[in-house]
Amino acid sequence: MSAAARPRVLVLRALGLGDLLAGVPALRALRREFPGHEVVLAAPAGLAPVAAATGAVDRVLPASAPGRAVPRTLDWTGPPPDVAVDLHGNGPPSHRLLQRLRPPRLLAFAHPSTPEIEGPPWYADEHERDRWCRLLRSYGIDADPTDLLLARPRSASPAPGAVVLHPGAGAPARRWPVERYAAVAGALRGQGQRVVVTGGAGEEDLVARLAKEARLPDTDVLAGGLPFGRLSALVAGARAVVSGDTGIAHLAVAHATPTVTLFGPVPPARWGPPAHPRHIPLWHGPEGDPHGRSPDPALLRVTPDEVLHALDRLPTRPDPAP
Repeated sequence: MSAAARPRVLVLRALGLGDLLAGVPALRALRREFPGHEVVLAAPAGLAPVAAATGAVDRVLPASAPGRAVPRTLDWTGPPPDVAVDLHGNGPPSHRLLQRLRPPRLLAFAHPSTPEIEGPPWYADEHERDRWCRLLRSYGIDADPTDLLLARPRSASPAPGAVVLHPGAGAPARRWPVERYAAVAGALRGQGQRVVVTGGAGEEDLVARLAKEARLPDTDVLAGGLPFGRLSALVAGARAVVSGDTGIAHLAVAHATPTVTLFGPVPPARWGPPAHPRHIPLWHGPEGDPHGRSPDPALLRVTPDEVLHALDRLPTRPDPAP
């Protein structure tokens, strides 16, 4: 069959790194259900290496919008997609964006404003991985929310066996104070452990403050948003990752790297790691505003001593990746 004649599945999930990784089980279910189709993921262009690493996506169609909004348009060419799948939201903006492409089949959650879509109901408190797998199962597509591990990176870790601290997050409400990360870093270095600090694009000042307070050498400061391959290798080879509820925590879960994840204002029941001894979510509640402009009170209830105790409880990795 020629490329032009190959049927296509278009999946909308134009969100961030953590969102894409939480959607991996659903993407893999679609790959298995439609083995002869080209699976096209509408997502930010920068996530193309992540999408490729899942083994479930053939091509990324660049699409993004500020925050968690729905893109206004999709740069889709050629005939309508044979199947369109809304893994972005519960509509109607995401529904109508896909409907404009006139796919013969659209898989999406039900919404009163788009009554023509006979999908399952949306549950606000459902875990993100479970949500999208349930959507697909309602359409007769088998989906396993535990199918989320990525293959081991081929490149070497820049800091094998280190504890990775990541102070950034998409919203100030999910950013644990820098001085608390510095206290954790100081205690770990006092035990003879290597500590590496990472940060995304635009978080250079945050990382610099932490590095200064913790007196980290320049070699252990990896700011500015590492390319995915290098970040993936770092996380896969780490002793543990300590972060808020953000993309690097999901990447660590995907690489079976131990995690201590600091939750607030959103509980781990909705975005947390699978239940496993290598993952310790710290959460005191109550739930708050995920878009708040200062660290959420629930997040501030987590202390450095609590993080250090959680790290001590994590299983030891027998052979950190080189």
